[in-house]
Amino acid sequence: MQIYIVRAGDSLYAIARRFGTTVEELTRLNQIADPSRLVIGQSLLVPGPAEDVREQIEVNAYVYPTVRQTVLTETMPYFTTLCPFSHSVTAEGELRPIADERLIQAAYAGQTAPLLTITNLGETGGFSSDLAHTVLTDEGVQARLLDNIAAQIREKDYYGLNINFEYIYPFDRDSYSQFVNRASQRLHPLGCPVSTAIAPKESADQQGLLYTAHDYEAHGRYADKVILMTYEWGYTYGAPQAVSPVDRIRRVLDYAVTVVPAGKILMGFSNYAYDWTLPWKQGTAARVLSNAGAQELAASRWAEIKYDRTSEAPYFHYTDASNRRHVVWFEDARSIRARLRLVGEYGLGGISLWTADRLWSPIYALLESMYSVEKII
Repeated sequence: MQIYIVRAGDSLYAIARRFGTTVEELTRLNQIADPSRLVIGQSLLVPGPAEDVREQIEVNAYVYPTVRQTVLTETMPYFTTLCPFSHSVTAEGELRPIADERLIQAAYAGQTAPLLTITNLGETGGFSSDLAHTVLTDEGVQARLLDNIAAQIREKDYYGLNINFEYIYPFDRDSYSQFVNRASQRLHPLGCPVSTAIAPKESADQQGLLYTAHDYEAHGRYADKVILMTYEWGYTYGAPQAVSPVDRIRRVLDYAVTVVPAGKILMGFSNYAYDWTLPWKQGTAARVLSNAGAQELAASRWAEIKYDRTSEAPYFHYTDASNRRHVVWFEDARSIRARLRLVGEYGLGGISLWTADRLWSPIYALLESMYSVEKII
């Protein structure tokens, strides 16, 4: 698979002829909404020779119950495991139900293993530190929760468990590690693997409510797979920047592989874009876009796409109907390839998509070109 960068005067027809392919194939590979409209700096995947030897990796994907069936059908061949997001835990050790039946069926139809995903999301929707504290420190609540997890896995035919507890109080660090240990001890005899999702730390002593209680060494010891949430440097209420800058991901991986077996690590892989209004002011929210939507927006505004070599991420500026300036950071074929290369470079177990709800074809085309996806069922 090759990558071509659009220049002034290019047309999809001319590019197709130059590389011996068709407009239809380029449109499909690059999820182009309007083949007649290309913009300078746009990256295009062009069919090329397949890799002779492709390393096998695991691919996990998080999806919401609202994901379109067509997206599930198209993407399931590329996944090892699927995490319907999510069953929130309660202070009594119960699990709040979600409409996951369709997702479980789609997973098995695509030879993908569904994982019961639990979170400490509160009733208002945000991650609750207090809820996590109750669950992690009350042995009775924890026992009921593990009973309910085992029952839910059995009743709904889940393959294993994914634990995604965030914003845990620093003083609950050891309690969280021991909960992961107890979950593994309870589920392993049932043949069920346990994975966790943890914040992107660059050192063991990194401070902050998001980071401190996530003990990389302990999770690497007790869990079967550890998902590093290597995204959200650029986030809704933050200053404009790349969502998943490769230079920052490298810092996380440089630390992670010293304390977690590399083969257990799944690198988080963002699949979305942000649109910030300029000049940016603290407290203002960016608009979330799909990567396909960002590409269409650039084309509709004839906005030149630029590429930051440090973060390995594309971006563009445009002016809206109210004469306000915007900047959009998104993912294209170049940034996807740069991040996928880290998997082989660091010898990681694979990647974990957040989320697979919005189809972005270049991810799957490059994934198929560079790696072989492991199927465990």
